[in-house]
Amino acid sequence: MVPAAELRVFQPLEAFPAEEQGHWERYILGGGMVIPPRPVYRQHVAAAVGAGILMPASGEGAYVKLVEGTYYLCPLRTRMRVLAGLLAFREAKPFEGSDAFVSRDDARRASKELSRLRRRNPAHVACLMQSPWHVPVRWFVLFEDEERRIVERADRHRLSYLTTVRKAVRRTERAVPALRGSDLGPVAEMIVELHQWLVTFDPRALVELDYGGLCDFMTWDELDDDHSARDVQEAVRALSAEELPRSAELYRSVIGRWAEVRGHESLN
Repeated sequence: MVPAAELRVFQPLEAFPAEEQGHWERYILGGGMVIPPRPVYRQHVAAAVGAGILMPASGEGAYVKLVEGTYYLCPLRTRMRVLAGLLAFREAKPFEGSDAFVSRDDARRASKELSRLRRRNPAHVACLMQSPWHVPVRWFVLFEDEERRIVERADRHRLSYLTTVRKAVRRTERAVPALRGSDLGPVAEMIVELHQWLVTFDPRALVELDYGGLCDFMTWDELDDDHSARDVQEAVRALSAEELPRSAELYRSVIGRWAEVRGHESLN
């Protein structure tokens, strides 16, 4: 298992098309996934070279939330995300020799199957992003500190944030101009991508950031002291007010915090 943070969008049940809504109603009645399990991955091996990558082994279910009498769902759409991830990995070529992990034939098959899935279900959009070993700092732009919560689940403490799509979109729109006018211009473009993703959903939808298995690498004190969303929001506000040293200090503190957590990857 690979520890990963997840960014999830939960749409209200009535926001889904009628046919899919019926499917999810049956899923809820059957006891659908309310408590997120620990993520499980399997290895995809390129036969010619024996190299491989890890991909989620989850089924095609959904996370379910009941909030003030309304059911919200985050469909996993695992197959779609895996295919898109394979293609993105090959296009990015993140390191020398990475072509060996996703062959040209694998990429061609993935592209064909992804196109087929999208033709069959044009309304389907990936509702979940995963980040192994760390939380990308740009995700914290979507949240405020008061939306943070720590709960105990299965004798483990878990940290997460929960807000609405409407609020998250407004925060991206506030952050992008400030970032574009600074040395963090490339970060602004990543947040634009988040904005473009979020506006495809129903504005009543919820957005959740779950630290997931990353919490296992953090002590209770570290979790209790972690206010990354607050620090990122303060950094954006300081940047807007042209308080550049203050903004840089806050941003570096968050980067350093997550670099330390990500360092566990090299030990595994």
